[in-house]
Amino acid sequence: MQIAVVGGGVAGVCTAYFLAAAGHQTVVLERYSNVALETSFGNAGLMAPAHAAPWAAPGMPQKLLSYLFKPESPAVLKPGMSPTLWRWMRRWLAECDIGRFQVNKLRMQRLALYSNELMHLLREHYALQYEQTSGLLQLFRSQTERALAQPLLSLLEEAGLPHRLIDSDDARLIEPALAYHTPLNSALHLPGDEAGNCPLFTRQLRVIAQEMGVVFHFDSAVDAIEADRNGVTLAIGQQRFAADAVVIAAGYDSLPLLRRLGIRVPLYPVKAYSASVAIRNFDQAPLASVADESYKVSVTRLGTRIRVAGTVELGFPAPELREAALRTLVKVGEDWFPDAANYNASSFWSGVWPMLPDGVPLVGPTALRNVHLNIGHSASGWGMAAGSGKLVADLISGQTTDIDTEGLTLARYG
Repeated sequence: MQIAVVGGGVAGVCTAYFLAAAGHQTVVLERYSNVALETSFGNAGLMAPAHAAPWAAPGMPQKLLSYLFKPESPAVLKPGMSPTLWRWMRRWLAECDIGRFQVNKLRMQRLALYSNELMHLLREHYALQYEQTSGLLQLFRSQTERALAQPLLSLLEEAGLPHRLIDSDDARLIEPALAYHTPLNSALHLPGDEAGNCPLFTRQLRVIAQEMGVVFHFDSAVDAIEADRNGVTLAIGQQRFAADAVVIAAGYDSLPLLRRLGIRVPLYPVKAYSASVAIRNFDQAPLASVADESYKVSVTRLGTRIRVAGTVELGFPAPELREAALRTLVKVGEDWFPDAANYNASSFWSGVWPMLPDGVPLVGPTALRNVHLNIGHSASGWGMAAGSGKLVADLISGQTTDIDTEGLTLARYG
């Protein structure tokens, strides 16, 4: 079939690759001048199936309230929130229930583990190098933080995923440069989780996809999609293009396209931040990745740079960089690896995560037979991109999927 993929982030490029591998004529429509220039550009770099979890978690509402009046915070709510955000927050709060968290975590984990397997196959087959590292330490500053992680530990145990709860001394054996002046109660070591340079990988996969026949059209913003029994028509400015089917993988920009098609999803824009800085003292830099559980900020080694990523803002669609968010990133970097870099000299970035209340992405068909989704991955976009792309390609091709798609499709919203 002739299939159009709307969106040139890592999810869209992975989708195009697997569609081409299945024999389809595939076109990628991207509004920017290259792939991975928006949300995929400045993400945390984590491909971490064991660590992947929804923001809607037990204890998270109380944690966010405790940070409201502090200078550094993992999340900020805009005063005078809109009715849309209030409705989204009510659904998010309901997903913080322990039972819902377990369901959502397992759904995300199923997809992330599958995606990780595919990434290994891609890396080996094409000899890809994208500054990848192995292993992740989830850091607990206090006994309270450690106690709140118990549901996560139980799920890891049930899933049989490699993990080890360790004390601060053992954590420093794994990451010797961890600072001693910052309180560290314990850590969770996840040896199977990975990290790497997402934009670099996406550009490499773009070249591979092009060699397979995928056509990329840049500076091409899709204004509308019309669907009928025979296929779809895509409007780009004054031009119209026909295809047999479309995969919408345009992040938050997918929402207006879906609304015009009559498809309603509870997607909300969550603004996220990252800081990238050159390493000045390699002996004092992280060897792989750590995740600060208190601030929901990760610190990751990407070649000769460090990526500090996290903090979210709800109700802040403006592109400006807020000083409070930047202070949080700098604080976490200096707390754990103070001599590794000058964090105040970082290149700061912000982008929009398209987040669903339960944190689980939407992958696969809609009520319109020629319209398919690959959206809503929030912070775990790269960690789920390969798996999501393969699932979409298999579903479009009428093939049996390698994993169960229960809870991953639009069907979960009734």
